[in-house]
Amino acid sequence: MTPVVELVEHAPAVGVALPDDVGRALAALRIVDAAPDPYSPGRWSLRAGSKVGAVTVAVPGHGDLTVRIVPKVPIGRLFLLLGYSLDPAGAWRDGEVGVAEHREVLPALAHAVERQVDRALRQGLLQGYRVTEETSPVVRGRIREAEQIRRRFGTTLPVEVVYDDFTTDIAENRILRAAVERLLRLPGVPREVRRRLLHQRGRLADVTVLVRGRPLPEWRPSRLNARYHHALRLARAVLEDASPEHGPGGLRIEGFLFDMNKLFEDFVTVALREALRGSGHVARFQDPLHLDEARAIRMRPDLVLHGPDRVPCAVADAKYKVERPGGYPDADLYQMLAYCTALGLGEGHLVYAKGNAGHAAHRVRHAGIVLHQHALDLDQDPVGLLADVAEVAARLVDTPRI
Repeated sequence: MTPVVELVEHAPAVGVALPDDVGRALAALRIVDAAPDPYSPGRWSLRAGSKVGAVTVAVPGHGDLTVRIVPKVPIGRLFLLLGYSLDPAGAWRDGEVGVAEHREVLPALAHAVERQVDRALRQGLLQGYRVTEETSPVVRGRIREAEQIRRRFGTTLPVEVVYDDFTTDIAENRILRAAVERLLRLPGVPREVRRRLLHQRGRLADVTVLVRGRPLPEWRPSRLNARYHHALRLARAVLEDASPEHGPGGLRIEGFLFDMNKLFEDFVTVALREALRGSGHVARFQDPLHLDEARAIRMRPDLVLHGPDRVPCAVADAKYKVERPGGYPDADLYQMLAYCTALGLGEGHLVYAKGNAGHAAHRVRHAGIVLHQHALDLDQDPVGLLADVAEVAARLVDTPRI
């Protein structure tokens, strides 16, 4: 079995020697598009889609298989998209989350998390109040009367109490430790980054380790935990975009994957909203609407722009991948036409990651609706990219109604 398989996002399929159970696991989990080679037993055809990152499958009797999927966009640009996805209220700016010289997703993410954790903890661990329930030999805080009666009826001590404890063992620190622990379990983290992650784990040694598979504790951004914000959002990316721990046949899987479709969609919608700030318009994400009068056919465009009168005045949808070799897929146009018809708009806007087609506009026969297709070049620097988004935002404001 090939121990390491390197794929490129949306690149042609690669033939790889794999045990059938591993191939089936990759196919079932939709990590990549996997299909057995009909002419060569023991070989599978693997093709990466829009998910990027790295996963390792532990195969009993065969060792480990690591699948690395490299994004087509530069790593620094991927982190710019990730910033908009994780922090819609105030997107990161390029350079705030450094990725050093790393060219693969896992090393870059591990480096970025370690640096942000170090920055967060530079002034010491954040402390806060945590509600603690325990059995105590002395009265502290408030007595849990119902619990005292149920468990210790007729006895004076010990006492079931609840109190607010001022401690470092709070949700923010637990999340940071969980992210550090997860990265330390993943193969492929550079030695120097792993050494620094071990140091951060030592600083968080008194913090409770979260149980794997349980929901993450909730935290709320505030002035008091402002220095933790970037680190916590990156930690969430590590913990929530993790691959399943167990696959078909009991195979153990470790790793994480980012969906470029979602990252691009989040970037486009948040960047458009920021570009429109101060214009008097309100951008709403995934605004629910219906195509028919009976309200049976539901639709959710990525962004609906409402004017100062609170009436919808523009609609936009983000599409990361141009699927059709000759240009934009027709299905996207049909979908946007439905949005425009339901909203009563004269124009609709589709925003793509630049592939093999540029800007285009199509006037629909007998309807008077114009469907615009915009292409954003993700390879350019952030200033140019955001300038292109601003141009699209200006077109949204000028959208006529039918």
